[in-house]
Amino acid sequence: MQNTTLLTAISESENVQVDVEPTDTLLEALEMGGSNWPSSCRNGTCRTCIGQLRQGEVRYEMDWPGLSAQEKEQGYILACVAYPCTPVVVRQGYYD
Repeated sequence: MQNTTLLTAISESENVQVDVEPTDTLLEALEMGGSNWPSSCRNGTCRTCIGQLRQGEVRYEMDWPGLSAQEKEQGYILACVAYPCTPVVVRQGYYD
C-alpha cells in the first residue's frame, strides 16, 4: 500500500480550498473541488489558466512551461501543468 500525502490548495480569487493528490495538477484539483478556474489547452501553451502563486511551491514535468523568466520570478504559474509540492495559495489571472 502506497502512502500518499494530500496537499492543500487555496484559490484566493474564489475562496475555494481543495485537497491535491500528488498526481493531480493544480487545475485538476481546483476543478474537482468546484472551482471555475479558467482553462483551455491543458498543456501549458495557451496561458488561459495563468495565476499567481502567493504561497508554496509547484513543479512542472516540462522544462519550460509557457511563462517568461520574469513571470516565473514574479510567481506566475500555469495551473494546468503545475503540480503542487507544498500547500499552495493562488489567485487567478495576471497582475501587473
